[in-house]
Amino acid sequence: MDIPAITAPTMVWLRRDLRLTDQPALAAALAAGGPILPVFIWAPEEEAPWAPGAASRWWLHHALADYDAQLRACGSRLILRAGPSLETLLDLATQSGAKKVCWNTLPEPAAQKRDVAVAAGLRAQGLRVELFSGALLFNHETILNQSGKPFQVFTAFWRRCLAAPPPPPPKKLPLGGLARRAPRRWPKSAPLQSLGLLPRGHWDQGFYTAWEPTLTGAQKRMRKLQKHSIARYATTRDTPGKDGTSRFSPYLHFGQISPRQAWRAGAASKKFLAELGWREFAHYLLRHFPQMPARPLREEFLRFPWPRRAGFLRAWQRGRTGYPLVDAGMRELWQTGWMHNRVRMVCASFLVKHLRQPWTDGAAWFWDTLVDADLANNAMGWQWVAGCGADAAPYFRVFNPTLQGERFDPDGEYVRRYVPELAKLPAAFIHAPWRAPQEVLREAGVILGKNYSRPMVEHESARRNVLRDFQKMSKAL
Repeated sequence: MDIPAITAPTMVWLRRDLRLTDQPALAAALAAGGPILPVFIWAPEEEAPWAPGAASRWWLHHALADYDAQLRACGSRLILRAGPSLETLLDLATQSGAKKVCWNTLPEPAAQKRDVAVAAGLRAQGLRVELFSGALLFNHETILNQSGKPFQVFTAFWRRCLAAPPPPPPKKLPLGGLARRAPRRWPKSAPLQSLGLLPRGHWDQGFYTAWEPTLTGAQKRMRKLQKHSIARYATTRDTPGKDGTSRFSPYLHFGQISPRQAWRAGAASKKFLAELGWREFAHYLLRHFPQMPARPLREEFLRFPWPRRAGFLRAWQRGRTGYPLVDAGMRELWQTGWMHNRVRMVCASFLVKHLRQPWTDGAAWFWDTLVDADLANNAMGWQWVAGCGADAAPYFRVFNPTLQGERFDPDGEYVRRYVPELAKLPAAFIHAPWRAPQEVLREAGVILGKNYSRPMVEHESARRNVLRDFQKMSKAL
């Protein structure tokens, strides 16, 4: 016998929207009037070739545990399953008598196609489906240039966004109703450990010191930004040795903070809002150029000669390049699953323009090792550095890692933290130990070529070589 529609459960299919505030799909379920079944389905095959990397899976494990704890505090719980999304949702509907499924869409083109396919499959079986938007600040469908084509320059894109109505304030939900909306019998849930999200071994130990991947952690970061950091955000965000950035990125990626919550938290800083704008622009570009994660937007770069050298890539990955700022960044990434944004640009530039290794190899490494790995941001960032994307840095911009270190880490605080073998060097040589007199190196306990690498390449010659190849590519058009 069919359960009456008014009392039939509503499933809320969760993906990267693990929050209880400003959650459109959950709000719709609360308004539906019947029991609510929050569901998360682990189906990495459906996200191939961009299934979450190892560091992202670590974050996801803890975010799911925390979300379940939040739900239980409200008298509800999270149902975990593994398997194909459509089949799993249909199975849960059969078990629970659910007649409706709500979810928030994801902005990636492949995810949107899956949403359409899953919605069609559910409707074909008689279920009602409601889809909502909660991952972005603006309606990207309406943001086009005067020719009706997508913007490819950030400033023009962001100007158009700011001319639109501002994002509405985040909405609180009547969470007290969750306890009264629990089903009489909960469907079986898979143990979180069975999803296999945590890494083998102990390489993630530093993550626990660096992060609190929970709602409490997200709230702490928002309070810190609002009370202590926002007034000087524009001047401190480029200093890797200081805690001057919001560090919202993983919380935003997994939806523990909504974009509208982030907008409200940083509203006092135009610079901060512009950084949220870059996140919007990345997803805007991916929407219009879905090939962006694997193929250069500027087709001429397909002709660029990338002389792949596995040893170069490994040295870069391990932070053994001989350039302290680059090495500090790569070791921060490995130890914490995150890297300061300024240093990300320097490290990426070094791989692509000093070592002339393919930007796709660097993007793949970041994808696997960043807790905030986001397909749109990762692809846009690497194409920007390589000079082959929309609104990209010009090909002749080659970051000098020594000058970047001297400018943004003048006392060497960041380098000393992540490259401890250089910790005793004076600030005058911390970013160029090869320039230090032998007696200074000896006093600091630094032996170049033994306990710290000599530079893999010389900056000026590397710069000349890559510019020569870029110019050849341009002349061949």
